[in-house]
Amino acid sequence: MIELFFVLLTIGLYVLGIQIYKWKKYPFTIPIITATTLIIVFLFLMDFSYSFYMSGAEWIDKLLGPAVVALAYPLYIYRGLIVRYMMPLLVGTFTGVSIGVLSGLILAKWVGAPENVIYSLLPKSVTTPVAMEIAKMTGGMPSIAVVFVMVAGMGGVIMAPYLFKWFNIESEMGRGLGLGAASHAIGTAKSLEYGHQAAAIGSVAMTISALLASILIPIISSWM
Repeated sequence: MIELFFVLLTIGLYVLGIQIYKWKKYPFTIPIITATTLIIVFLFLMDFSYSFYMSGAEWIDKLLGPAVVALAYPLYIYRGLIVRYMMPLLVGTFTGVSIGVLSGLILAKWVGAPENVIYSLLPKSVTTPVAMEIAKMTGGMPSIAVVFVMVAGMGGVIMAPYLFKWFNIESEMGRGLGLGAASHAIGTAKSLEYGHQAAAIGSVAMTISALLASILIPIISSWM
């Protein structure tokens, strides 16, 4: 019974988050942020542990895989466009991955972070399973890497509307590539707001960035 309760609670709060976003459409009111905040508040008020919550909500977590696979639909629809612009996509994603990794490295070095924290920070812009494996391989902490991945994802979808406006980025391809390369699955989901073409490009950028990061980060780590 508790499983059904937490599943319905999570879905209900997410639906509420969607309504809040429709009412006040700001980057800070995107459903994933408002729903997560409401769940945290509920658990705190009820004195429920996260493990107790996940004992029921794990069924939603298991749907993450099929949800990611569903992103293949826009890829199929726009496969011709992706093939036509494959080189700009590769160059743009490589640039995004490089900036993401190097900016994290420079910032971590500047604040004097320990090496294992630095190794956990480097894969912050790739999807969670890949980031955890990269962190484990380079000497970082997978659990800390997950936190950085979440921060990068949330930060990307919050800042994206402002950056698109400031830099006058209006094309779906540019928006999808930026979100996919910088904010992995969360960014790709956000790109759906800009159209199916943006979502398709975001899916490609997310996939390519994971592959490039898997090669680039170990090389950088070996030089440190």
